[in-house]
Amino acid sequence: MIIHNLFTFHELSLFGFISLAIIGAIVIDLLIGDPRWIPHPVIQIGKLVSTLEKRWNKGAGRKIKGFLLTSTVLTIVFLITLGGVYLAYKTHFIIGIVVEIYIISTTIAIKGLSSAAMDVFSPLTQGNMKEARKKLSMIVGRDTDQLQESDIVRGTVETVAENTVDGITAPLLWAVIGGAPFAMVYRAINTMDSMVGYKNEKFEKFGYASAKLDDIVNWIPARLTACTMLLTSIFIKGSHKKQAIYVTMRDAKKHPSPNSGWPEAMVAGLIGIQLGGVNFYGGQKSERATMGDPKEVRTVSNIKQAILYMHGGWIGFVFLVLLFVFFIEK
Repeated sequence: MIIHNLFTFHELSLFGFISLAIIGAIVIDLLIGDPRWIPHPVIQIGKLVSTLEKRWNKGAGRKIKGFLLTSTVLTIVFLITLGGVYLAYKTHFIIGIVVEIYIISTTIAIKGLSSAAMDVFSPLTQGNMKEARKKLSMIVGRDTDQLQESDIVRGTVETVAENTVDGITAPLLWAVIGGAPFAMVYRAINTMDSMVGYKNEKFEKFGYASAKLDDIVNWIPARLTACTMLLTSIFIKGSHKKQAIYVTMRDAKKHPSPNSGWPEAMVAGLIGIQLGGVNFYGGQKSERATMGDPKEVRTVSNIKQAILYMHGGWIGFVFLVLLFVFFIEK
C-alpha cells in the first residue's frame, strides 16, 4: 500500500484511489482490450527477456544467470513503470490516474481471453474442425492438428480456467497492493515464466528462478479465484457446487503447477466434466492427471460455461479485494 501513497497527494482516500484505478482498468480492457496499433508493454518485456536469454543461457552457471535474468528484468520494469507513473502524477493528478489506469489495463486480458475462447467456439459450432484447431493452437502449446471436438473443448476450457488467474485476478491483486508498478512487475514475472520456465534441458536451470517466483506470486490469487468462482456460481444455472468443492480439494494438487490446478479443478467440478489427460507436444506424448469426474460429456457449450465462470471469478475477486481494502482503511 505504500506505493499508492506516493501518488495520491491526498486527493482521494486509499479505497477511492484503488477502486478508481482497478475499475477504470477493467472498463478500458473490456472496451478496447489490447488494440494492435498501441505498443504493448508485455511485448517489450518479451523482447528484453529474449535478448538476455540468448546472451546468458549458455555455458556454466546457468542457474545463477537465471537469477540474474529475473532480477535484471524486474528491476528495469519496476523502475521504468514507477518513474513514468510518478512523473505523470507530478504533472497533474488526473494525468497520473489516467496513466496508471491504462498501464494496469495492459496487464489484464478479460476481453482477450473471452474473445480467444469464442474464436474456438464459433467454428466448432459450425463443424469447422480445421479452423477450430487452428484457433486453439494460438492459445495452447499442445499439438492440435488431430484433436476432435471433445479435446478441443477440453483445451479451451483449461485455458480459460487457468488464465483467469494469470490474465486477470493475479495482476489485479498486485495492482491493489502496489499500483501499476507491481502489476507490471507481476506481468514481467509471468512473461519470463512463459518464456524460460520450462522443465527441459535448455531451461530447467536457467528458468528456475522465474518459474519459482511465478509460483509464489500466483499462490494466493489461484486459491482465492477458485473460491470466488464457487461463490458466484450460485448465479449460474446448472452449477455442480458441492461436486466442485469435492473435486477441487481432491484434484487441484494433482496438477503439475501448484496453482493452475485450483481454477481448473473448480471449473471442471462446476461444469461436471473431466479435464486433463493425454496431450501431445511436438509429437511427444504427455500424460497429465485428470481434473474432475466425467458426469457430463464434453460439448462445445462447455466453452461458454467456462467463460461465465471466468467472469464470475474475477467479478467476485474484485468485490472481495476492494471490500477488504475498504475495511482496513476504516
